[in-house]
Amino acid sequence: MSETEKYASAQFSDLLGYQLNDVESKHSPRNGIFYKGVMKIPLSCPRVSVIGSRISSHQGLSNARKITKFLVENNVIIVSGLARGIDTMSHKTAIECGGKTIAVLGTPLNKTYPKENMALQNHIMTHHMAISQYPVNHHTTPKDFVLRNYTMAIISNAAIIVEATDSSGSLYHAWEALRMGRPVFFCKEMLDEKLDWPKKILNHGGMVLDDLHDILQNIPSDSTMNYSD
Repeated sequence: MSETEKYASAQFSDLLGYQLNDVESKHSPRNGIFYKGVMKIPLSCPRVSVIGSRISSHQGLSNARKITKFLVENNVIIVSGLARGIDTMSHKTAIECGGKTIAVLGTPLNKTYPKENMALQNHIMTHHMAISQYPVNHHTTPKDFVLRNYTMAIISNAAIIVEATDSSGSLYHAWEALRMGRPVFFCKEMLDEKLDWPKKILNHGGMVLDDLHDILQNIPSDSTMNYSD
């Protein structure tokens, strides 16, 4: 079996179970996606991205764990980007709490970034699901991680930004989610930081996460619901 044959591929509409609308299609992967895992396609929902800084504070990691645990207890699939910090905490907490998680990679499935997450990526590919829009042995560039954030936003029914800086990839994810009409939440601690973009996103419909139950009020509860309805 060749390296490419180890991974399945699908069109984005097959992955989500509906035809993307014009807004969703704008930044969707044109050549479909590659995936490995045990989750059935089309993916069930709700699916929520829990994302944030690679260099994370103790409070940020604590918040990511608390949010992820709550979502898992309410049968929400955790989506994140396998990066250091908040992403890693989100994936690991979902696994530890018996939930489901999807890793959306900025690399091909046969590569890992960061390298220390190789065991985590392998576990997710074996017991959950990893997704990439990049073919095997694709040469990874910084832009690929930006495009990965767009893809993660399309896959998710909502986004929670736990902790981030002005240069964080979470910025791209948040704006893309808003553009498509997905709910975007910020942990309230972010508003205490000297950041400009969270305030701008709040002015365009983003929400401060005051109560975890607010998430459940803003996402589909039925696994058959989607944005084409």
